[in-house]
Amino acid sequence: MPALGADMEFGTIIEWLVKPGDAIKRGDIIAVVDTEKATIEVEVFQTGILEKILVPEGEKVPIGTPLALIKTEGEAVQPPAPPAAAPKPTAPEAPPILRPPPAPPRVERPAALEIPAHEPGRIQVSPLARRIAADLKVDLAHVKGTGPGGVISKSDVEQAAAAQVAAKPAPGTPGLGVPPERPAARPAARPTMTPQERHAAMRKVIAAAMARSKRETPHYYLGAHVDMSRAMAWLREENLKRTVNERLLYVVMLLKAVARAVHEVPETNGFWIEGAFKQSDAIHVGVAISLRGGGLIAPAIHDVDRKSLDEIMAALRDLVNRVRAGVLRSSEIADATITVTNLGEQGVETVYGVIYPPQVALVGFGKIVERPWSENGMIGSRPIMSATLAGDHRASDGHRGGLFLSAIERHLQEPQKL
Repeated sequence: MPALGADMEFGTIIEWLVKPGDAIKRGDIIAVVDTEKATIEVEVFQTGILEKILVPEGEKVPIGTPLALIKTEGEAVQPPAPPAAAPKPTAPEAPPILRPPPAPPRVERPAALEIPAHEPGRIQVSPLARRIAADLKVDLAHVKGTGPGGVISKSDVEQAAAAQVAAKPAPGTPGLGVPPERPAARPAARPTMTPQERHAAMRKVIAAAMARSKRETPHYYLGAHVDMSRAMAWLREENLKRTVNERLLYVVMLLKAVARAVHEVPETNGFWIEGAFKQSDAIHVGVAISLRGGGLIAPAIHDVDRKSLDEIMAALRDLVNRVRAGVLRSSEIADATITVTNLGEQGVETVYGVIYPPQVALVGFGKIVERPWSENGMIGSRPIMSATLAGDHRASDGHRGGLFLSAIERHLQEPQKL
């Protein structure tokens, strides 16, 4: 069970998307886990063969619990355990019954021959699948089981339910169904908690993580005001050339400026683990996203420094949609190397954040406000934004933190280069 953030202690397997014997590769989503914050799609980091599932669906286990065994590439495949070998003459005490029978080994027989036939007229279905079928109003008599011996599983029921929905005409479009060439999408796995239970659990784990951060992390705070006139003027001009769906939000410039600043002050990017700072070469920016029912989650956009503004915009839009739907990938939850929170749209002018352990820095951006501003001896009105840094004093200090904020401001003065 992956540790999907400092505020996670347990996870519940709600669906396996692979079965023993399946070939898997790095990056594949192999399971769905329910946590206090969201339903997480668990990615695999090895390529090989799924040998055995250790934790069944529906079971809640602590982080670090082995979920499955994977036979990696290059590893010798273990043959099936043979029947107990006959003892050598030097061990006369072994009973003769342990000698292997002359018949062919079981592994050479077709799998279908090893499973007893079903009783006529009886539907083989797991208890969980039967309960879900009742909830989704699925007739089990018309569901084909894919489990051992044709047993109907939870995924079989959900696929049948999805097929029923796809077969129905959409409102206002009589006769319109799903084209034959487009298979029905895999239905989302059913979470194990109600929205009210998840909200209560989320507040509990957020409180635990933030209390730990304030207790163990020696925070220091810095703030700066950034003239956003050049950045906003460039953004307006750039968006005039685009369709509505292709337009950029100013937050993508902030994310890219943070990634550029990290290159100059790498002490802000990484983790405090086992009493030492471990710098991260990759720049995965966690983006704090509020949930509709309350609560907060900060999944990562990977390799922000290598992405264009358009790519960051697409990644951010996709991330927000999936956060609000409650489905994220494990790497998005666990990989953030620095976090950004932007509360400007909520009218907040200045944000002083709490570092999300084991990260060592959090950047906060506030509302862009028209303020008097002096530049080159001239006083005028400019759109000004407050930028703050919460830094871990074990990994950096105020001098380096000041250089970091200055780098963000400098990059925002040249938006065309982001």
